[in-house]
Amino acid sequence: MAGLSTLIFLLCAAKDAMPSSSHWKPTWPSYRVPVILPQSTLNLDKPQFDAEARLEVVSPCGPACHKSSPLPTYEEVKNYLSYETLYANGSLTETEVGIYILSNSGDGSQGKSRTKRQIYGYDSRFSIFGKDFLLNYPFSTSVKLSTGCTGTLVAEKHVLTAAHCIHDGKSYVKGAQKLRVGFLKPKLKDGSKGANITNSAMPEKMKFQWIRVKRTHVPKGWIKGNANDIGMDYDYALLELKKPHKRKFMKIGVSPPARHLPGGRIHFSGYDNDRPGNLVYRFCDVKDETYDLLYQQCDAQPGASGSGVYVRMWKRQNHKWERKIIGIFSGHQWVDMNGTPQDFNVAVRITPLKYAQICYWIKGNYLDCREG
Repeated sequence: MAGLSTLIFLLCAAKDAMPSSSHWKPTWPSYRVPVILPQSTLNLDKPQFDAEARLEVVSPCGPACHKSSPLPTYEEVKNYLSYETLYANGSLTETEVGIYILSNSGDGSQGKSRTKRQIYGYDSRFSIFGKDFLLNYPFSTSVKLSTGCTGTLVAEKHVLTAAHCIHDGKSYVKGAQKLRVGFLKPKLKDGSKGANITNSAMPEKMKFQWIRVKRTHVPKGWIKGNANDIGMDYDYALLELKKPHKRKFMKIGVSPPARHLPGGRIHFSGYDNDRPGNLVYRFCDVKDETYDLLYQQCDAQPGASGSGVYVRMWKRQNHKWERKIIGIFSGHQWVDMNGTPQDFNVAVRITPLKYAQICYWIKGNYLDCREG
C-alpha cells in the first residue's frame, strides 16, 4: 500500500498551478522531480540486429483507452524505467533502477493502419531552406539518424529520439550497432573556403556530416510493452555520440498540461521522407492528452519520428524566454471520437519520471536533475 501511495505521488509530482495572473507570459511551471538511480546492471547476450527499422508506430488505443487503464503498480513503473544500454561494439547490458523522493525537493477504435503518416487537409508543413536558417537555433538542433528517423540535440554529446527507431520491441534494428547521426551542413564546392559567393536565389545545397553513436539507452517499458498499449508511452531513447557536436542544443523539460502551453500549440522539425534532404518544420494545436501522450494533428510523414516536440515559455528564475523539449514525436493512432474513427498523430510526453531518467542518462548525477 505504501508503494501505491508513493506511485500516486510520483505521477502527480507536478506543481500544477497556472502562471500568476499578474503575468501575461506563458511561464514554465516548477515540478517536484523524483530521483531515478541505477541499482544493478547485468550483461546480456549480444543482440542479433535483425529487425527492420520502422519509421512509424501505430496503436488503436486512444485517449479514452489510456485514461481507463489501471494505474501501474510501483514495481511495474520501476520495471518500465529500467533500461537496456547498447554499446558500439555490440555488447548489451540491462540496468534495474530505484525511484526515490527527496524531502527537500523543489518545486478505441480497431481502425486500420496506414502506410503513411497523416496529412490533415491542407499540408501546413514548411521546408526550411538556406544555411542562415538551417544552421541557426532551433532548427540546427534537428539531426537525422542513419536508420531513417529524426533526433534532437539535448546536450553536448546526446541526442533524444524515438525508441522504435532503434528497437522494434523484440529486437534491435539493422544498423543499430553502427548507428550514426547526421548533421546538415553546406555542401561546399571544390576549392571553396566556405564563403557564400553566389547571388543565386536558388536554395544552397546541403549535405549530412555523420558522427558515430557510442551507446544507446532504451527503457524497458518500450521493450516489455511494445506488444501492448503501454509501449507507446515509453517510445523514447537517448543516444550518446562518440564526440561532442559543438552545436547549441535544446534542454529537456517536464511537459506542462496542454492548457498551459502557449496557444495550446506544440512545434517540431524533422526529416520527412516525402521531402528528401529537407528539414520540415510544423506547429499545431494539441487536441487531447493523457498522462503520457499528447494527441495532435500536426502534418507529418515517416522520417519525422523521433523529432523533439518543443514549446517556448517564460523562465521566471532566469528572466528570459526559453525553448524546451517536452516530448518525442512517435506515431499515429486511430481514436474513437463519439463513435467516429479519427486519426491523430501522437507525441510521448516527458513526465517527471521520464525527465529524471533521461536527465540522469545525460548528466550521470541526480543532483543536476532536480529541476524539471
